[in-house]
Amino acid sequence: MDPKDSILIVDDDPEIRQLLVDYLARNGFDAKPAGSGREMWQVLDKHAIDLMVLDLMLPDTDGLVLCRDLRSRSNLPVLMLTARGEEADRILGIEMGADDYLVKPFSPRELLALIKGILRRTRSLPPNLKPDSQRCLGFAGRKLDTATRVLTGADGVATPLSGAEYRLLRILLDHPNRVLNRDQLVELIHGREAEPYDRAIDVQISRLRQRLQDTGRESGLIKTVRGEGYVLAAAVEGLPSCE
Repeated sequence: MDPKDSILIVDDDPEIRQLLVDYLARNGFDAKPAGSGREMWQVLDKHAIDLMVLDLMLPDTDGLVLCRDLRSRSNLPVLMLTARGEEADRILGIEMGADDYLVKPFSPRELLALIKGILRRTRSLPPNLKPDSQRCLGFAGRKLDTATRVLTGADGVATPLSGAEYRLLRILLDHPNRVLNRDQLVELIHGREAEPYDRAIDVQISRLRQRLQDTGRESGLIKTVRGEGYVLAAAVEGLPSCE
């Protein structure tokens, strides 16, 4: 029997925590609750977690700060819970490293679908790249290790990428010198249609540019094509090793 995926539910509302823990358990997951940032770190220290559901409003700390701190030390996938209509929170959450977001109020079925989607995307590689022959990808003096998800910059500094950062970079590397519009990128990264005025993908592009030390919007590595989308302006090659 395959081991159950372990999901950490971080929410200060005990009724919501128990509801989600019970619902996920009925659907084949090992769900663990935490009511604060302190409890979250305690669970992470004791258990191997596959994905975390993180509410922004916690009694002892800001969920955005927790997400940022977690991302600095781990690539654990994070599904962020936000209040209705607060686009700024969604954008900040993606900027801090969250893999996706869910707006309250939501149904447990919707949460379950997003969890399954994030886990599936996190564990799968694009079908047109074989892991055994394309372990390392080289582009513009940089290297991406597709197994460890570590980006080595032109200056030789190695940086681990979050799940969302890795998937966005892989998509751009899979389609070099091809313009991809926002809707295409959202669908490829998150597996859902873009919401009206959803700026999350723009924030992710900006964050990835920082990771790549690519500050030129028009003449840089990731170019903005006005009215169309974004394009990775570089040749991509498979390398035998990232060392």
